Amino acid sequence: MSTEMEEAGATIESRADEVCPVVDAVEQIGSQWRLVVLHDLTEGEKRFNELKRSTEANARTLSRVLDDLRETGFVERRLEEDAPVATYYSLTPKGESLAPVFDEIESWANEWMESCQA
Repeated sequence: MSTEMEEAGATIESRADEVCPVVDAVEQIGSQWRLVVLHDLTEGEKRFNELKRSTEANARTLSRVLDDLRETGFVERRLEEDAPVATYYSLTPKGESLAPVFDEIESWANEWMESCQA
């Protein structure tokens, strides 16, 4: 009986190793606001207030999300110190690499999610 349990445990561990990169990736980009901001920035560099309008996030949430995305290497910030001071955000190469992922998710959603078409 213990051999069966050991085999089952090994199978679960093996499966967890296969799924682990997916889970890790979703944890980095998976929050609602992170996905919205990342997808919005696929259109190009934007100022903070442009992102605030286009994502409809409040300033506190947007600021926190942008900080998180900068920490994880998906977004970079550029400060322009002319009057008035402007802060611009854009995707890093790591962030840009998500564009095909968003395209695939959108294709899948258009095919399988009725709520997207309503």
